[in-house]
Amino acid sequence: MKRGCVVVVSRGCGVLSLCLLLGAGLKAQLVMQGSGPGGLVRIFNTDSATLESQEVRKDLPCTVTPIKPILGFDLRFHAGYEVSIPLRDLAGSEDMLTMVFRVTSESHKDEPVYMSQRLGVPTIEEGSKGSAYLQGNFDVGEGSYHVDFLMRDRSERICSFYWDVEAELPSKDKQLVLMIPPAVVQAAEQELFKDEPPVEREQATGPLNVKVIVNFAPQNSRSATLQPLDVNALLSILRSISREPRIRKFSIVAFNMQEQRVIYRQENTDKIDFPGLGDALNSLNLGTVDLKRLSQKHGETEFLTHLLTAEMTSKDHPDAVIFAGPKVMLDDSVSQDALNQIANVDYPVFYMNFNLTPQANPWRDAIGSAVKHLKGFEYTITRPRDLWFAWTEIMTRITKFRLGKSNPASSQ
Repeated sequence: MKRGCVVVVSRGCGVLSLCLLLGAGLKAQLVMQGSGPGGLVRIFNTDSATLESQEVRKDLPCTVTPIKPILGFDLRFHAGYEVSIPLRDLAGSEDMLTMVFRVTSESHKDEPVYMSQRLGVPTIEEGSKGSAYLQGNFDVGEGSYHVDFLMRDRSERICSFYWDVEAELPSKDKQLVLMIPPAVVQAAEQELFKDEPPVEREQATGPLNVKVIVNFAPQNSRSATLQPLDVNALLSILRSISREPRIRKFSIVAFNMQEQRVIYRQENTDKIDFPGLGDALNSLNLGTVDLKRLSQKHGETEFLTHLLTAEMTSKDHPDAVIFAGPKVMLDDSVSQDALNQIANVDYPVFYMNFNLTPQANPWRDAIGSAVKHLKGFEYTITRPRDLWFAWTEIMTRITKFRLGKSNPASSQ
């Protein structure tokens, strides 16, 4: 699953073919060689002159809409732009759109970052209606920035636009440790499931071993697709856990409630295999209906009961079990007998419930009920800061519980 410029075409007879052809020729934005401190970027003189002029041009008719920086669950500010172009102005034989944009931090004006992107345009019939919509993204740290944007076609028609953006944490979120330093510009992450950089694990205390059970499912249980926001949030939870230096061993169980199956498993390893998890998620078919599952009246409850029983009574003895995912609302709850079977676990249990609209569904779900029965702790993750504060408290509770087990007298 890669992220980059997205093209959508609305209205008109050639909508489907155009959308597919544009998508097939899509190239993500790339940081141009030489960007940054002391660098020398090679750029056409005409492009450089356009960027320096600060003059809005529409030789190539377009509308540019800036996207204000928004803090993601990955603790990166995501900014960018959207461009719309009437199809009638792209009509004719195949073309190529080249986009060049420059992002400059107000506190480091001598260190601009240049990015480029090219997009192949198929043959478009004269008189086509509707518009093509393009989108580009980049990431920034806290600070103020100036953005210079241009797009040209093979006929050297130019569309240019310029704007200022500011990325700032609210005062109540100043404790958050962001993944990009202030006044820094980076290309948007293209590979969601890339490996994490090595983490120097703490050696002074005994190694912590955690098991994470994640429901990779959309917020709307009836949705036929797993939305990018859902994936990003759940991956951010996993990456927060992966980056914790006090944890030495990881066990991951990824499942999907709609398909009633475990889609990925990783046991007692030194790091989380994100590429492997990404490959496994590609096997999801949320838009299809399994007739066998459809015939099982209480299939979801039975699946969750079996999953809880198997994972909570296994012999791996983790220092904590962490559930994560959207709410699982079932017609029938997990039985009291099944919950009693797992009631005597000797480790803390946590639930990081990803819920973008908690006011729309304030009721406790099936996993939340099980965690409550185990005297565990539930956290609602609605905003990035919820994730940061939840994880901070979870680690405090895990280490305190571990300390209490190793020093029984001190806990009395």
